[in-house]
Amino acid sequence: MNVYDFDKTIFYPDSSVTFVKWELKRHPLIFLRCLPVALWHGLLYLLRIMSKEQLKEGAMRFIRYLPDIDADLRLYWDEHESWVCPWYLKQQRPDDLVISASPEFVVKPMTDRLGIRLIATSMDKHTAKIDGLNCHGEEKVRRFYKEFPEDTVVENFYSDSLTDTPLAKLADKAYLIVDKGQTPVPWPDN
Repeated sequence: MNVYDFDKTIFYPDSSVTFVKWELKRHPLIFLRCLPVALWHGLLYLLRIMSKEQLKEGAMRFIRYLPDIDADLRLYWDEHESWVCPWYLKQQRPDDLVISASPEFVVKPMTDRLGIRLIATSMDKHTAKIDGLNCHGEEKVRRFYKEFPEDTVVENFYSDSLTDTPLAKLADKAYLIVDKGQTPVPWPDN
C-alpha cells in the first residue's frame, strides 16, 4: 500500500483553500454574511484561545448557506480534476490511501473519481461541524491504525509537509513533494 497526503501532494495547490475561493466567486453575498464570524475565529485562533477544529469550522461556516453543496462539489471537481499531479497518475494503484487534514466532504468526490480510499477530517457538509479531531500530524497515524491492523505495510508515503513525519516513519520509504507538487524527493532524515 502507498499512502499519500492530498493537498500540495497529489493535488496542487490546496483543495480546501481553492474550494473556498471558488465558492467566494460564485456566492459573494454568502461570504459577506459569514465574514465576521470567520475573522473572529481567526483572531481567537491566533491568540490561542480557539482550537484548529474551531478555526476550520468558522472558515467553512459558509457551506450552511449554499443552495446545493453536492452540485457545487461536482462542478468544482469537474473544473479542478486536471489539477491532480501527473506524477501521481503515472504511479496510481488501486490500494492507494489518501490521509488528509482537509474536510472529507471536499476531498472524497475526487478520491472516489480516482478509485482510492480516503481518511480525512470528518466535517458535516451542511453545518461545518467537525466530528472528532482535525486529521493532522499524530492524528493521521491514530486514524490510520483505527482503519488498518498494526502490521499493515506502508511501502511508500508521500507528503509536502514535515508535519507528516509521524506517518513517514511508518513507511518503508517516504518522499517529500517539492516544486509545487511536481517532484517527490527522499524524505529528509531527522
